[in-house]
Amino acid sequence: MRILVTGGAGFIGSNFIRQMLAEHPEHEVLNLDSLTYAGNLENLQGLETEPRYAFVRGDICDQDLLKGLTFDAIIHFAAESHVDRSILDSSPFLQTNITGTKNLLELARARRCRMLHVSTDEVYGSIAEGQFTEMSPLSPNSPYAASKASSDLFARAYHETYGVDVVITRCSNNYGPYQFPEKLIPLMIANALAGKSLPVYGDGKNVRDWIHVADHCRAVALAFHKGRAGEVYNIGGRNEQQNIGIIRMILETISERLGSDREALMGLITYVTDRPGHDRRYAIDPLKTESELGWKPLVGFEEGIASTVDWYLANRAWWGRILSGEYMTYYETQYRQRLGS
Repeated sequence: MRILVTGGAGFIGSNFIRQMLAEHPEHEVLNLDSLTYAGNLENLQGLETEPRYAFVRGDICDQDLLKGLTFDAIIHFAAESHVDRSILDSSPFLQTNITGTKNLLELARARRCRMLHVSTDEVYGSIAEGQFTEMSPLSPNSPYAASKASSDLFARAYHETYGVDVVITRCSNNYGPYQFPEKLIPLMIANALAGKSLPVYGDGKNVRDWIHVADHCRAVALAFHKGRAGEVYNIGGRNEQQNIGIIRMILETISERLGSDREALMGLITYVTDRPGHDRRYAIDPLKTESELGWKPLVGFEEGIASTVDWYLANRAWWGRILSGEYMTYYETQYRQRLGS
């Protein structure tokens, strides 16, 4: 089976491709990515000579390009995904997350193939107590979350109206290798290592359920292979953490690894005005995924944070090129060289 993976040069997509190729020798992967600011071919370094892997640069909003691709199934990661960016300008989120998803659903409909649509727990909004289930109402509070909720509803509608074989997954917050440095955990690591302030929204007590990207990728693969058409599967780590607690854990780990002054690192924490529409707490119930798909998270949070800090310490050149903007020029050159131009 040749699987079209959209957004495969991003954080979760690249981790998924590596895992899929390593654990499923029966599959080939065609990676479609437009290489916007969060797409980075270095995330897939070493796969250039893998015969079961191919890369195409392109946009999921380009219908003519999509029609020319050869594949047997779709796993759809591609999305604009940063809440702060959606607050500043929601237009790219409407285009990629809604129109792009609709284009892929049309493609799955025409090809009569399976499509797995990767979504987020943010579509449920905020919850004070308890956990969201797959049957909880959608109540998005940011433009990003609204665009993902809309794409989920399109996926459901295409199944109900046209019989498209589509499965939806909704995951809690991911962390791990190759995460773009604008997100909480890599941003705090990079700023701490540079001696910069660590901006914390509000009182820092916003709660998220965190999951290591490797655990998420395993669940996506299981949902793709075993999930029932038209169903939603929540993927959560059963691991609720306050933002401020995570930041302190990161700083403790950096202090241990580098012998840095712990109090000086803690002094970098800077509380800033809360962002608009900032959900107080997310918590999702992954029981359906656990019981139907036989999945459970394997990476403990303290272990995962330690290994993530270690990865960023060992790969300073990777995120250094991102922070400087050099990676855009560097990998554009690499891409053109591969094309022979």
